[in-house]
Amino acid sequence: MTYKATHQPCDDCGSSDALTHYSNGNTYCFSCQTLKKGNNLNNLKEKIETELDYDFTTGHKTILSRGISKETCEKYNCIKDGTDTLFGYTDKEGNVIAYKKRNKDKEFRTSGRWTKSQLFGQHLYSGGQKYVTITEGEFDAMATFQMLGSRYPVVSIKNGGAGGLRDAKQNFEWLNSFENIVLCLDADEVGQRATQEIADLFGTKAKIFKHGVDKKDACDYITTKSQDEFIDRWWRAEQYVPDGIISGSSLLEEVMKPIASADVNYPFPELNKLTYGIRKGELVTVTAGSGLGKSQFIREIVYHILCKTKDNIGLLFLEESVRKTALSLMSLSANAPLHLPDNDISDTIKRKAFDDTLGTGKLFLFDHFGSTSVDNIVNRVRYMAKGLGCKYVFLDHVSIVVSAQASGDERRALDEIMTKLRMMVQETGIGLIVVSHLKRPDGKGHEEGAVTSLAQLRGSGSIAQLSDMVIGLERNGQHEDPIERNTTHVRVLKNRFCGITGQACSLLYNHNTGRMIERDMEEEI
Repeated sequence: MTYKATHQPCDDCGSSDALTHYSNGNTYCFSCQTLKKGNNLNNLKEKIETELDYDFTTGHKTILSRGISKETCEKYNCIKDGTDTLFGYTDKEGNVIAYKKRNKDKEFRTSGRWTKSQLFGQHLYSGGQKYVTITEGEFDAMATFQMLGSRYPVVSIKNGGAGGLRDAKQNFEWLNSFENIVLCLDADEVGQRATQEIADLFGTKAKIFKHGVDKKDACDYITTKSQDEFIDRWWRAEQYVPDGIISGSSLLEEVMKPIASADVNYPFPELNKLTYGIRKGELVTVTAGSGLGKSQFIREIVYHILCKTKDNIGLLFLEESVRKTALSLMSLSANAPLHLPDNDISDTIKRKAFDDTLGTGKLFLFDHFGSTSVDNIVNRVRYMAKGLGCKYVFLDHVSIVVSAQASGDERRALDEIMTKLRMMVQETGIGLIVVSHLKRPDGKGHEEGAVTSLAQLRGSGSIAQLSDMVIGLERNGQHEDPIERNTTHVRVLKNRFCGITGQACSLLYNHNTGRMIERDMEEEI
């Protein structure tokens, strides 16, 4: 019987290449071993389960193209028949009862009592030893055996990666008797999926062999004379741990990398001393009482990032129009309050300020038209990150989103939006800076300079829990001294990056320039 097509997808088990179509109309999957009859009444199963027509005591030759010796071929019951290669499979007593034939076109067929056979090479080892290595092919098994000095047990699964888990389950008791099971399957998608499945079966006994970037399987090492690399990688095979759990012993390369500096600093040097700057992938919350300069503080950071990086920036300023936001940012470039009606600034200066800010094409503003539902805001953040390529997004402020919810449950709404924003940071890797209001403290209010604390954050605590950094702003807007009345004290309330908290700096707002500048600490003292 001849085959018409091999390495076809199987609808029954999902294998991408295990199904063979035969000339009599039958199909047989070497992964799930499902036989389907065609128009011819001959039973393919009966054909497969016939007696062998090859003598596996002769015909062993060195396979030069694979670098596999005659002695290894003889040990593993591998013989050459012209351009074909036959791999003998045994029963539990070590008798060859089936074989797989591979022709020059890399097409396969099996003969004998295939379903009764063990893993390729399993008959050679009694089990219970320190190591066994599993490969995805017969050539790989023999190559691995040779490279390891012909000392350690090596076997191959029978039906390729798609059938690896089933093969391992059928021989579970024997495999599980070894102390360590090294999985050296192919580096392609099918092989790595099978590696994961088999590793799940044996748990911490499994060790994962990681191929080099230019190697797909074990044979690649022996044919490129990279045996030393293979041996080194085999001994460094990492103990398997389930998804989401990382073995500490695998982190050497990671911990030896230099600590990355900030992606961009804050515009205030003293604040950088405590925070080490701004990092993408972090959620920063800026908080203060009402009317104490949060928006101006945020704009200074936006303008600084705009000047110091090439990154796009997304702005969702929900308490003001896009015109007000645009003019306020232009004011920072012009060092003049362009957003006030009594300014006497020429159009030339305004035009240059526009070109230096909004004209760069790196700023994207959200014109919300009063639409501030949680899902709408989260979707806009996602679009800015993924659709517009924004690396930093500013949301001023989250409290207005919560107050717009119909449910009226502020705590639940804050939990919802903060959780979704935290997930958005994880999903996109952006730096997200969020503004939030504080609860009014007992006694002196924030507008009179009350000190900020995490306990004053509104909601159930989700803001403090989910933020990487919390920065509080304090200012006594009623102070008799005009300098103190216009000075904002910046306090780090939470710092997941390095743990340093406390007062960082004091910023003086200049009404003539519309800028916040850091007060000289010696002068302040």
